Amino acid sequence: MAQPLLQTIDLSMHFGGVKAVRHVNFRLAEGELRCLIGPNGAGKSTFFKMLTGQLQPSHGQVLFRGHDISQAYAHEIARRGIGIKTQVPSVFDGLSVRENIWLAASRICSGERARRLVDEMLERIGLTEAAERPVGQLAHGQRQWVELGLVLSTNPELILLDEPAAGLTHEEVLKTAEIVREINRSKALIVVEHDMQFVRMIAKRVTVFNQGSVLVEDTVENIMLNPLVRDIYLGKRAAA
Repeated sequence: MAQPLLQTIDLSMHFGGVKAVRHVNFRLAEGELRCLIGPNGAGKSTFFKMLTGQLQPSHGQVLFRGHDISQAYAHEIARRGIGIKTQVPSVFDGLSVRENIWLAASRICSGERARRLVDEMLERIGLTEAAERPVGQLAHGQRQWVELGLVLSTNPELILLDEPAAGLTHEEVLKTAEIVREINRSKALIVVEHDMQFVRMIAKRVTVFNQGSVLVEDTVENIMLNPLVRDIYLGKRAAA
């Protein structure tokens, strides 16, 4: 079996007597796109924070390309090639779209190369025509795409997306799904999402969290039909 891009071994996180994540064993292959779903409080956000160094696990390991990053700081993990887009966009509202992306691109290159990268990224996220607009004037969906551009501009090998479809219009969801599929042609992704219509648009394989543990992993089609998943999470929405 090929070495996974990302692997967790018996990963656990306790807050006092609360076991937020319990003995999670997870593997992500090179170039894979995996969706994480589960009810509120299932442990998805805590799991994400351990992958990115925002939290250090109480027990277990996080391996990235075989290297243990369990105790690494967030900036060290970012340098290794893991990028994250949070649910609330972390952008500079007073700067233009181009300036925001340039700040990210300039971390890995400079001069004409950085300018070319910015132009390519504007085209990739569909915001070339809005390049000179202040980010604070953009719609919610456009702000989400700007942050996707920021993350991509640093050229990570693995991208973590936290509810990228939250609060979007139907048209924005469709475009976001298109962008995510395009990103997955060259990058691995883990996507935490509640919108099952969006999950259906992008996912081949889904991991379901419940009460801090992995309940099941399967294809998106089988997950939608799984009676246990339907009972604890999907409910009537599964039939939509």
